[in-house]
Amino acid sequence: MARVAGVDIPNNKRVEFALRYIHGVGPTIAKRVVERVGLESNPRIKDLTDDELNRVREAVERSGYLIEGDLRREVNQNIRRLVDIGCYRGVRHRRSLPTRGQRTRTNARTRRGARKTVAGRRRTATKK
Repeated sequence: MARVAGVDIPNNKRVEFALRYIHGVGPTIAKRVVERVGLESNPRIKDLTDDELNRVREAVERSGYLIEGDLRREVNQNIRRLVDIGCYRGVRHRRSLPTRGQRTRTNARTRRGARKTVAGRRRTATKK
């Protein structure tokens, strides 16, 4: 496993796809890094020489984008700021509910977690 930006990236994948294992590096940035380093035919990580691997590391670090720990810290600070000022989005984050207007009566399982059974919720038939 090669180590780039503090992340072990898989040896058996092509450079452009392996770089996406780094938090904050997507398809566009990965393609730019490969072009900047000048790798022909997008080789696999295991086929790179030490010099080429070092050039990839430098290109990722000097890309000018926030990656890994810095990006995670920035995102968490932004969320913390929203929670602290008490805006609507901050309240939604605090309650672990969707923040972008999605419905919550159904289909919010990712944010709300697994269903919890509540006693006394069953409706009884009305008597005539």
